[in-house]
Amino acid sequence: MKSLYYPCFGFFYLVLVSFMRESNAESNGVYIVYMGASRYPDGAPRNDHAQLLSSLMKRKRNPVVHTYRNGFSGFAAHLSEEEAESIAQKPGVVSVFRDPILQLHTTRSWDFLKYQTALKIDATTSASSPSQSPYSSGDDTIIGILDTGIWPESESFVDDDMGPIPSYWKGKCMEGLDFNSSNCNRKIIGAKYYTDPDAYDTPRDGSGHGTHVASTAAGAPVPGASYYGLAKGTAQGGSTASRIAMYRVCVDGGCSGSAIMKGFDDAIADGVHVLSLSLGGSPGRPNFQSDPVAIGAFHAVERGITVVCSAGNSGPSPASAVNVAPWIMTVAATTIDRDFQADIILGGNKVIKGGGINFSNLTKSTMYPLIDGRSAKLSSNVNGDDDAGNCIPGSLDDSKVKGKIVVCENNDDSYEPRDKFDDLQQQGAIGMIVIDNDERQVATKYESFPVAAVSEDDGAQILSYINSTRSKAVATILPTVVVNDYKPAPSVAYFSARGPIRGIQNLIKPDITAPGVSILAAWPSNDLREVVAPGRDPPLFDILSGTSMSCPHVSGLTATVKSQHPKWSPSAIKSAIMTTAITTNNVHSLITTETGKRASPYDIGSGEISISSPLQPGLVYETETSDYVEFLCNLGYSTDKIKTIASTVLEGFSCKNNVSNPEEISNMNYPSIAVSNLKKNVSKTANRTVTNVGEEDSTYTVSVEAPDELSVEVVPNKLVFTKNVEKLSFRVIFTLGVDSDYQDFFGSITWSNEKHRVRSPFVVSNASQNELM
Repeated sequence: MKSLYYPCFGFFYLVLVSFMRESNAESNGVYIVYMGASRYPDGAPRNDHAQLLSSLMKRKRNPVVHTYRNGFSGFAAHLSEEEAESIAQKPGVVSVFRDPILQLHTTRSWDFLKYQTALKIDATTSASSPSQSPYSSGDDTIIGILDTGIWPESESFVDDDMGPIPSYWKGKCMEGLDFNSSNCNRKIIGAKYYTDPDAYDTPRDGSGHGTHVASTAAGAPVPGASYYGLAKGTAQGGSTASRIAMYRVCVDGGCSGSAIMKGFDDAIADGVHVLSLSLGGSPGRPNFQSDPVAIGAFHAVERGITVVCSAGNSGPSPASAVNVAPWIMTVAATTIDRDFQADIILGGNKVIKGGGINFSNLTKSTMYPLIDGRSAKLSSNVNGDDDAGNCIPGSLDDSKVKGKIVVCENNDDSYEPRDKFDDLQQQGAIGMIVIDNDERQVATKYESFPVAAVSEDDGAQILSYINSTRSKAVATILPTVVVNDYKPAPSVAYFSARGPIRGIQNLIKPDITAPGVSILAAWPSNDLREVVAPGRDPPLFDILSGTSMSCPHVSGLTATVKSQHPKWSPSAIKSAIMTTAITTNNVHSLITTETGKRASPYDIGSGEISISSPLQPGLVYETETSDYVEFLCNLGYSTDKIKTIASTVLEGFSCKNNVSNPEEISNMNYPSIAVSNLKKNVSKTANRTVTNVGEEDSTYTVSVEAPDELSVEVVPNKLVFTKNVEKLSFRVIFTLGVDSDYQDFFGSITWSNEKHRVRSPFVVSNASQNELM
């Protein structure tokens, strides 16, 4: 998979930090001891945590790295493998695991979402004033962000017109290197960092990622923002009135699980409403006992905090999504209606619309000889035409590329296009055209170098032109311009991670999708590595792509919904966002993937976020902690461990028969539905309950979208709510009419009345759980 995020550092010694971090990652001897809830079910504080810590500190000198005691119980410490194994057997310990290193998942986006939204919000039911756009409110909601830190001097974090810091806020602004308490204000109300032996002690962002994410979620409006004149407009976050609390858990080289859990633990105590994490582990079968994000998120959601996470950048491979626990809102990435276009002009004035960001000085008036890599092959190249066609460094003849624009395929992942051009430039080439569908979809930055990416179809036209004109082919590459209202949009980003979940087929992930391609947001002002040409100042705003960028879009929307409905639970907010999602693009067709095929729930979950409809969803699916506990039971977790994990289990609770039953997950009260192992002429039922949050007296009728091979019956097919009837249940009965090899069937059920449409996607598979291990 191509790289999507290139760290840029504000401190010269971070290069050394990277080497040290990588050296220590596997041998640092840090283990996380997770002990579940911080209190006993009766509310009393746990004493086994203190006893275990005391015993450890008597045996070792300064072993403890972090302690967890606010939202959950446990600690991170330097342990030998034998000590870790011994502690894992102690009463009250859920799991002991090595401290993992997780990775980051790296203005117009909000305007695009506004135009995509169909529902108009009634002024009488919105807390926003008539002059205030509902998608930019979020008064006094607090978004906690676990990331690389923050650059407080950015205009996106000014606190003009913001009121006093809420009295319920318990966090603080930690001082550190080049950062003091005055760097916080009424916008950035909290900033913490977690001491790492290989990093600097400061909440200040030395990478840029955290600053970009924070401003996307809750940045103040900044008119005239751009990336060196491109994408010019007003840059703003999704919830401009929200406060920001930054927890720096990441350093160059990654984000340690122990720091992530400490960030969760602090954020729970500090009083955040939303937690946003644009980071995650590697794809694979999830283990919720040793996943720091899943553990921290479970306890945050128990305390009423909505947790939003990126799905990861390992797409388009199936089963590549991470952060897939049902208590997390998992976010995929899509494009917006803005294209960074670098036109290629061929002889005869034929124009090919290339992509990418370049600030070259080439013009229409001067044309250059054009050659493809295969025709420029070095005679001594022993690796053949493929290396030359891909412009692999060392495969091309200097004399054949000098003074020319070179056309390169990009089928070899060994080198990034930028690496190829660096080599071509040393050989005297004028410019490069990259043939790659993915590079064309996601704008790569080439600074002042004349480089453009084209689709495979356009690349075939260029190669045909070269072959037809022999040695007379000419071209030029123009500097990038921005084209708005690009169609079709959105489409799924090629890198966006996909479902299904390995080993958990009865739950759909991702949940939702949001803009994550070429997003403009705030950036540290001292980042010389982002300078596009000598003599230019570093950019104040930068353009990045990744599910790292889509996640804070949803976090900002979540904060807005929370501000309008402060008593709603995390699951109600998630349901409101999912069931009102948009499934069509700006040409009124269904959203497609990067290949042009119809996107499925494994690609986009329920669809693209709507920025106003979740404020009035009509009905919501409330998923309680008890549902998540049953989910763990159905995965085979023991009753004893679950009682230790959850602080809200009822007295006398036990898992049914203490046997795993993954197919029962279909009955979790989730806003989407997944059923597995459905065979011909056999029926399976999924049960759901909805809560009316709209008009008291309202009637909803159901409609079903399903493939011909699948019969779907909803019982009852009408729901009548009154003042005294707020919750109603229904069953969805699936019957498969065909026998076939492994196949997924996609569709949806929608409850609607004259005002609301409450849509739930479903996936029905004829495969068993074991077939997706």
